[in-house]
Amino acid sequence: MIRFQVRSPAMSKRFKAAILGGSGYGGAEIIRRLIQHPDIELVRVASVDAVGEPVSSIHFSLEGQTDLRFENLAPAAAAKGMDIVLLGLPHKVSAQKVPEIIATGARIVDLSGDFRLRDAAVYKRYYGAEHPHPEMLDGTFVYGLPELNREAIRKAKYVASPGCFATTIELALLPLARAGLLEGPVEIVGITGSSGSGIVPAAGTHHPSRSNNLKTYKPLDHQHIPEIAQILHAAGAKNLALRFVPVSAPLSRGIFATSFAHVDEKTTVEQLKALYADAYKNEPFVRVPSRRLPEVIAVKGTNFAEVGIQIGDVYEGRRAVACFSAIDNLIKGGAGQAIQSMNLMLGLDERLTLQDTGGTP
Repeated sequence: MIRFQVRSPAMSKRFKAAILGGSGYGGAEIIRRLIQHPDIELVRVASVDAVGEPVSSIHFSLEGQTDLRFENLAPAAAAKGMDIVLLGLPHKVSAQKVPEIIATGARIVDLSGDFRLRDAAVYKRYYGAEHPHPEMLDGTFVYGLPELNREAIRKAKYVASPGCFATTIELALLPLARAGLLEGPVEIVGITGSSGSGIVPAAGTHHPSRSNNLKTYKPLDHQHIPEIAQILHAAGAKNLALRFVPVSAPLSRGIFATSFAHVDEKTTVEQLKALYADAYKNEPFVRVPSRRLPEVIAVKGTNFAEVGIQIGDVYEGRRAVACFSAIDNLIKGGAGQAIQSMNLMLGLDERLTLQDTGGTP
């Protein structure tokens, strides 16, 4: 059952929002949730595509749900008078636009990777360009993972929303890092759906080649590797070496990650299970299933994440732990998490418009 809270059109809403880059899959998710938000009025959707056309001309599910149209607006014009601006722009584009938005006084949630990293040299290595504003990488943006930075997000004016793979993998490994148990090499395989590649058609997302195929891409060199390492080190991981292989799968949406870690042999099975149960027992959007391991179908179409572990044998003083995690890449890995942070930044219940539980297969 969907639990969106909708007010009468006659009732004024407390905050105004704009979206820059609203024509993609993530933009569709943001729009559909904000037009039903009890406290947010979505005022503008800026895009360089389909300018002047109704948003439903690209996002068919919004037919009859809103009168909004795509507008070709400069960042300052889009942000003028707004309480918050959500950026669904590509990497390397957001960084160019942000200073102009900051000048308007609006809060920002950026869904790109442009402000997640703290090191400009690492940004250049993984994103292939010099950062135009390296001075803003030193704490201007709060990293928008509520399960890690909830209180900092509440106080933030600018939030860098995490990557989809990064969200999935960090949620799986954070309990170990926080407990000081995550050390040394961690091998990860992450399987992702085609929507993560964006709305623009490409050979890698073309249905005939995608629907019956599995293939890796950017093995050991994905741009989320330094993001994950940065967050886990800050949380308490020691001497961490991440080896991540992403896999393109015949799914339209969803991510499933398996992270292989090793802990000291003195750590018991009971301690590890309790560690994960305690870490997420009060989190509104992270579940640790008690009778099964995580699955994509359980979180598809929702802002929920699932995390689980399987504990293995001891070898040479180290106990193997396989950490499993699943999210919907467009929601908890994108638009939903951005809205969760937006809610926190505006002093609202972080669950607003995000409590729907998906549907059947």
